[in-house]
Amino acid sequence: MKPLIRLVLAGEGGQGVQAVAEILAEAAYNEGKQALYIPNFGVEQRGGVSVAFIQVGNKRIGAPKFPKGDTIVALSRRAVLRTHQYSGPNTMYVYDSSFELDREDFPPEAGKIVSLPAMEKAKELHPRVFNIVVLGAVIGLTDMVSYEAAKEALEKQLSYKFEKNPELRDLNFRALDAGIELAREALRGEGIRYA
Repeated sequence: MKPLIRLVLAGEGGQGVQAVAEILAEAAYNEGKQALYIPNFGVEQRGGVSVAFIQVGNKRIGAPKFPKGDTIVALSRRAVLRTHQYSGPNTMYVYDSSFELDREDFPPEAGKIVSLPAMEKAKELHPRVFNIVVLGAVIGLTDMVSYEAAKEALEKQLSYKFEKNPELRDLNFRALDAGIELAREALRGEGIRYA
C-alpha cells in the first residue's frame, strides 16, 4: 500500500456511498492504520449527489481535505460531473458501466479511466448489495485495506441485519468477493482506457 491513499467516492443519495466510506474507515482503524472520512451530502438525502472523502495511511493524516484524489469512484453520471475538480493526471477514475459515458464526460487530465459492471453484478446477486460490490472493487483496485479487515468491518456495520436474517451475511460476503473479482478483471486490462 502507498503511504497515503486518497479516495473520493460519489453517487446518488441512497446508493450507499457513505456506508462504503464508513466500512473502509472502520476496516483501516481495525488494521491499526490512520483513517479520515468526511461525508458531503446534498440537501436531499435521496436524489442528490452524495460524496465521501476518505484518506487511509500508515502515518498521521495532516489535513482533512485534499485537492486531488488518487482514486475517484463515481456511481452515476452526475457523480462523475460532480467530482471533476478532484481529478489529476495520476488519478484513476472508476465508474459504473451501466450508464453510457464518453471520454468527454471525464476531466481532460484524468489519466486512467476504469469501467466496472458493478450494477450488473449486483443485479445477479441482489440489487441491494450494489454498494458492497463497489466496496469490494475499491479494495481490489486500491489495496486501501485488507480483505479480512473489510469483512470484519462489514460484519460489525451490518450485524443487526445479519442477526435478523443470517442469509444476508453470505449475500454480502459474496458481493464483496464479486467486487474484488471485478477489480482484478479491470487490472488485467479489461475495462481500462487511458487519456
